[in-house]
Amino acid sequence: MAGKSKRPQLLLTPEESQHLQRLRRSRKAPAREVQRAEILWRYHCGETIAEIMRAVKMTRKSVGKWIERALAMGVEAALKDAYHRPREPRISEEAKAWVVHLACSKPKQLGYAAELWTRGALARHVRQHAVEAGYPALAQAAKATVHRILAEQPLHPEKVKYYLQRRDPDFESKMRQVLLVYREVALQNESAGEGGPSPGVITVSVDEKPGVQAIANTAPDLPPTAGRHPCVARDYEYKRLGTCSILAALDLHDGRVTARVERRHRSREFILLLKDLDQTYPAEGTIRLILDNHSSHISKETKAYLATRPNRFKYVHTPTHGSWLNIVETLFGKMARTFLKRIRVESWEELRERILQGIAEINAAPVVHRWRKFEPLESASEMSIV
Repeated sequence: MAGKSKRPQLLLTPEESQHLQRLRRSRKAPAREVQRAEILWRYHCGETIAEIMRAVKMTRKSVGKWIERALAMGVEAALKDAYHRPREPRISEEAKAWVVHLACSKPKQLGYAAELWTRGALARHVRQHAVEAGYPALAQAAKATVHRILAEQPLHPEKVKYYLQRRDPDFESKMRQVLLVYREVALQNESAGEGGPSPGVITVSVDEKPGVQAIANTAPDLPPTAGRHPCVARDYEYKRLGTCSILAALDLHDGRVTARVERRHRSREFILLLKDLDQTYPAEGTIRLILDNHSSHISKETKAYLATRPNRFKYVHTPTHGSWLNIVETLFGKMARTFLKRIRVESWEELRERILQGIAEINAAPVVHRWRKFEPLESASEMSIV
């Protein structure tokens, strides 16, 4: 009778035995550790390699690997994988500079359809052309590798940050002129508040707000219901009824608004606003307009009207792309935050009446808009003193 083959025994301490039994029944531990615990426990209990293979559905080589490791290094060494951080290939500074150069170019310059890089697309291009460019260390570069190289700069070729190029060569001088007007108005207002004479020059800030949409609901709004619906319910569907333009002139002395609501904002509509201003203010005064270079402000038709009213109107132009210097923009912002916000109407005419009503409410409690930052003027004066 042939005797049993002698094989090394896997001796376990009570703690190791309890640990293996808990681990092989665990539903939260990693699957590989549960499987290895099952192999070691069955081997400890005397099962053959063949029986263990069938039970855990693994090859003889894999089963033997974990048993041999447990016999040689202990149970814990067999259960856990020793972590070996893969050594990254050394990437030279020249190779990094090549990646940065690629990131600073556009994909379309290299024959791709895309306008901007994604990290994945850039990494793929780097892998495909690394050897050809003389940087074989980058032939297997992953997206994370490219990310680390770009993070050293840092670079974000997948993002766009907008800027506004100054196309007005006289931007600084025009800005100073506008700010000087604002400072003069502030001094006039202080003098008037102390009982001084009214200004002979009335300054108004003028601009247009085009494209205000007349939008109608296709189903009625549902009001809020306490305990059920905390806000207004509105149907997703809507109907467009056209657009209008708001032509507004903000008085910088008392905060009142002279405005028109028109379907368009051409020269003829702007001239109507000028006529309204002409009728609003005393005939002996000069109306100084702070406004941009919109075509309706400087057209032949507008100039012809201004010629009929000599010395009545005086223009102070904001620089090109300098609309933020025009105080009337704060008025338009206030409109957008108040009566224009989420407005719904049943006709274009209703939109016009609602806007005029909102302007009337502003005029009922006018607020004087002030410019508060005069640093460009102060820096300019310091430079002239030097």
